[in-house]
Formats: sequence, C-alpha cells, structure tokens
Amino acid sequence: MRLASEAGLFLCYKLKFMKEILQQLFEYQSFSKQEAYNILTNIATGQYDSHQIAAFMTIYGMRSIKVDELAGFKEAMFDLCLKLDFEDFDLVDLCGTGGDGKNTFNISTLASFVVAGAGYSVAKHGNVGVSSACGSSNVMEYFGYQFTNDSDRLKKQLQEAGICFLHAPLFHPAMKTVAPIRRALGVKTFFNMLGPLTNPANPKKQAVGVFSLELARLYAYLYQQTDKSYQIIHSLDGYDEISLTGDFKIINNKGEHYYQLGDLNLPRASVESIAGGDSIADAAKIFKEILSGEADKIKSEVVLSNAAFAIQAFHEDKSFESCYQEAEKSLMDKQALKSFETLIKLSK
Repeated sequence: MRLASEAGLFLCYKLKFMKEILQQLFEYQSFSKQEAYNILTNIATGQYDSHQIAAFMTIYGMRSIKVDELAGFKEAMFDLCLKLDFEDFDLVDLCGTGGDGKNTFNISTLASFVVAGAGYSVAKHGNVGVSSACGSSNVMEYFGYQFTNDSDRLKKQLQEAGICFLHAPLFHPAMKTVAPIRRALGVKTFFNMLGPLTNPANPKKQAVGVFSLELARLYAYLYQQTDKSYQIIHSLDGYDEISLTGDFKIINNKGEHYYQLGDLNLPRASVESIAGGDSIADAAKIFKEILSGEADKIKSEVVLSNAAFAIQAFHEDKSFESCYQEAEKSLMDKQALKSFETLIKLSK
C-alpha cells in the first residue's frame, strides 16, 4: 500500500509539474535555456504522459519559440543521443526541418546523393514524414535501405558510397517517446526544428532548410556560436528548401543573402512541378527518375540548386555557378546514382 501511495504521489507531482509548464505557456511566458533543457530531458525519459506531451507540443505550434528555448531543447536532445565519432571524415548534412506543409518530392535527400557523388562525405540525418506523404526515411526504406546505428557499418558506407543515412529514432530516445504523438497530430511541432540541429555525427558543414525566416534567423544565432560552415536556406513563399517557385534567402557564415532566380540564372518552377505525389510509391518513382536522368528538367534544377549550396559550405569562396557545375556533373555522369545504389547494397 505504501509503495502504491508513493507512486500516486509521484504521479501527482509529475502532473502538477507539467500543469505549471503549460500554465507558463498559457500566460505567454518563455522558458530559460536550462528550463527548456530540463523539459526536453523529462519528455525523452518518459516523465510525462502522452496527453501532456501532446498539449505541450500543440501550444508550441501556436507560438514562436525563443532562442534560449531552442538552444536548451537542442542541447538536451544532443546530450541524450547516441553519438557517432566520425572525426576522420569532413562531413556535411543536408537536412530540412520539414513542416512546411508543401509535400514536395524528397529534395534534400536527392541533393545528398548528388553531393556524395561529387566526392564529398555526407551524413544524412532523416526521419519518416509527419506533415508530408513521404519523409527521407520513408523513401530510403522503400528502396530497401536497412537502418542501423552501428558505427562500423555506417563508416563503411561513408567510405564506399560517400554517404550514410542516420535514421533519427535509432539515435534519439526522445523520438521513441514522441513519434506516435507526432503522427497523431500530423502537423509540424518544435521537434521539426530540432532535427537539423542534432545530427549525431555532428558534421562541421551543414545545408539546412527551414520553414520560416524567423526560424532561419534563430538558427543563424545558434550556428554563430559554433565552428560550423553553414548554409541556412528558406524560400520566401514558405518552402524549407530552394524550391525555385520564388525568391529565397541564404544565411551563412558571411551573412544574410537575398536571391532572385534571375540572379543565378535559375528557371522558375510551378508548385505542381515539384509535388511529391500522394504516396511513398509516388515519391520513390520521382526519386529514381531524377537519379537516372529521366525526370523533367525543372526537378533536376531544384535538386542541383540545393546541392550547389551544400557544396559551397566546403568552399566558401567558390561561386554558386562553379558549385552548381560540380553538382550537375555528379548527376549527369550517374555518380549520384552510383552512390545511391552502393549505399542500398551496403546496408543489406
């Protein structure tokens, strides 16, 4: 009886604690970095029930996140993750926040293979789709890629394919707790903001797409505190990548840059031309067509534009045109396809 009573008191304490957190949010108060760190740690370690977590995530969908909160969540997520020691590789990650609601084809994943095919080492961080039909993990699994968190296997993939794929739930315990809640909600949450910031291989280069300009500037503040070479990408019509549907901004180590498509001799895409389809099979068909050189030109242009800025993270003084040419050669010479096929084979 005493144990049951103590358990009941502990549960009441947990409920009260989350009530206090929610009340703080209801009153438009923000959390300190340490408070945010503690909250995320408690979520990851199962200290709150699913209804409480859903309420917390929902409220964050209706308010802006503060830089200290994002920093605290990020540090907790990274401290808890299964880390990879890939210091022998000069790595880049091409990862978007998702959550833009645009349901594009898998642009950053395709760009990752283009960058790998161009001779760079890519540690691609990814997950299943939440607010889109097909996330990066969905399409990789469709093609038979077998997820792993085994360091030796991932190193072999990097050595032979130039790329490894890091399925987030295998590295982040918080993902196991919140995954069913995110799926049930079906909309972006603050966890979308954390994915690109918490790659377990901690790459020194990043090309990261974000769903809002406000978040891009928060990311820039956090990246300025590191030694990373970064390209933060946001299309001004709401895409978390260079969509070619309109103008876009890049924030990098040299500052904030506004680009019109004409500035870089890039074509304009229609919304329909970059749609990812209604199913994983649809997305996979587009994926393979692009790597095989069978897709329409505009889809390839979108992929190459994003790959070019990722390559530029390695060569800050290199022009976009030069980086684009590297990416184009990788795609046209089927080196990106070779990287993809090698990776799938090595994973089995």
